[in-house]
Amino acid sequence: MRKMIKQTLKKSCIAVGKRVTNNRYSQSLLENLVKGAQYFQGIGPGSDVSQSGEGTVFTKLKDCVGAEQELCIFDVGANQGQYIALASKCLADRQYRIHSFEPSRRTFQMLSESAAGLSNVVLNNCGLSLESEERELFYDAPGSGIASLTKRNLDHFGVNMELSEKVRMVSIDDYCSDRRIEHIDMLKIDVEGHELDVLKGGEEMFRKLAIGMVTFEFGGCNIDTRTFLHDFFVFFQNHQMRIARITPSGYLCDLHSYREVLEQFRTSNFLCYRG
Repeated sequence: MRKMIKQTLKKSCIAVGKRVTNNRYSQSLLENLVKGAQYFQGIGPGSDVSQSGEGTVFTKLKDCVGAEQELCIFDVGANQGQYIALASKCLADRQYRIHSFEPSRRTFQMLSESAAGLSNVVLNNCGLSLESEERELFYDAPGSGIASLTKRNLDHFGVNMELSEKVRMVSIDDYCSDRRIEHIDMLKIDVEGHELDVLKGGEEMFRKLAIGMVTFEFGGCNIDTRTFLHDFFVFFQNHQMRIARITPSGYLCDLHSYREVLEQFRTSNFLCYRG
């Protein structure tokens, strides 16, 4: 009897729902409600470091690495130094060194100006990728935060990626070998759709368990590069690392297994770690 009552109520709710939402206004309202709910899940706010909740990652990093140890951080896709500024604020009580990578010449000049006087920041006018090579970087304006190795079609935003330049790329493994870097405590990647290439360029470091944590951005640029969250799940599972979505509140929402509903192409940030 109870089961029958539940089924009847469910059918009634569905019937009412269909009638109420059978119009453009209701559909628009539902879309806004979904966007609002997803925002607080961390789906959408990822492009702004001040709103994305990324600062909480530094707290976890400090908890996992002894206070006496200098932290080694890779800032891949440094742009104009936004991440450096966040790290300086969140790690004021720790010793750390940031290796920043920005391939665009003009953007690198901006980065150099913003990081002037910071002795614990190593600036590199190159990008990280699958291997050491020269590539073409596309962007809409000097200093752009959406510069990508893919010429993205952003007509729906009124953005034209018509500018480009040749840039130098290296791999994580080659860079670490040349610099004799044995361990990376935090690897932050924001390279507009080419995050997997950066990760695969560090296979040897991952194999040696020499990379403690990874943060990466995922969003619309992954549509252009045809990469999916499933690809990241496979990569990190192969290296015994788990994935959590970073929410604006700073809560780390662990994603215990892959589901297709996780493929949301609004900019989000993820933390990968062992434990």
